[in-house]
Amino acid sequence: MRLLLVDDDPVNRHILREYLEDQGYDLDEAGDGQQAWDKLVHEDAAYCVVLLDRMMPKVDGLTILKRMQEDDRLKFIPVIMQTAAGASHEIREGVEAGAFYYLTKPFDQSILLEIVGAAIRKGLNHREIQDDVVRQSRSIQSLQTGEFRIRTVEEAHDLAVLIAKACPESDRVVMGLNDILMNAVEHGNLGITYEEKGVLQETGEWEQEIQRRLALPVNAAKFVEVTFERFEQDILILIKDQGQGFDWKKYEHFTPELALASHGRGIAMAKALCFDRLEYHGVGNEVLCVIAGNPERGAIQRKHEPDEVTTRTNVN
Repeated sequence: MRLLLVDDDPVNRHILREYLEDQGYDLDEAGDGQQAWDKLVHEDAAYCVVLLDRMMPKVDGLTILKRMQEDDRLKFIPVIMQTAAGASHEIREGVEAGAFYYLTKPFDQSILLEIVGAAIRKGLNHREIQDDVVRQSRSIQSLQTGEFRIRTVEEAHDLAVLIAKACPESDRVVMGLNDILMNAVEHGNLGITYEEKGVLQETGEWEQEIQRRLALPVNAAKFVEVTFERFEQDILILIKDQGQGFDWKKYEHFTPELALASHGRGIAMAKALCFDRLEYHGVGNEVLCVIAGNPERGAIQRKHEPDEVTTRTNVN
């Protein structure tokens, strides 16, 4: 796993290297934004994660993030923004520019390793589903209506790829669909809470717990129902699980708590970046995902989404 450490302070780079080198990562460094960009665009570059300082000479971290989002080869590399700027609006700026994770200075080794591990898992998942989207048959693009049922995380992954291929801008849609369908399985039908997932990921027992709960008699007949409908102007995807629901309002916007956590940002990312509209209904076990039939119209709509960052408490 090759990581790029970007910071204009050599002391900070030394600390990062000291924390990470014992984990077996292949580490590369850049002392300013321009040097970082030169390394990123080099044809032999293959970074799985970038740890990026926000405030730097020549080219700052936000500019690097925006450039990466405009480059098809770089836009899905998870970026961990490391900065002393921890105000709500500053975190929102970083996330909107493309940061998957945030670390505020100073940080300790355990938090750093947890966030890096989460970013690597996310990056590998992104690569896998993007590859699957490319491989899918073009015939699915003619899909007008469809009804699907899934039970497992593997089925969630496969269905996200299938439906995304039927949508414009499938590369952005697939990320949101994958996260929303995964939430419906693990948090909805299987009842894994936010806190439980954090512990399971930290101990490496998340996959085993998913399989254990899937095998329980109480969950044997539970499924996630997905309805796809294509209209002249929009594509509507309705996702409904058989769980008890959750307080979805705590997760629909980027908050400082979510930006600094190792997980829990999937709904906010999907709403801000992947769909033109995302609506949770009732107790939270039903969600409507809307994709504009005209990608340019959708981009305009996303640009004018409310950009307020709230500071709600992050629980389950």
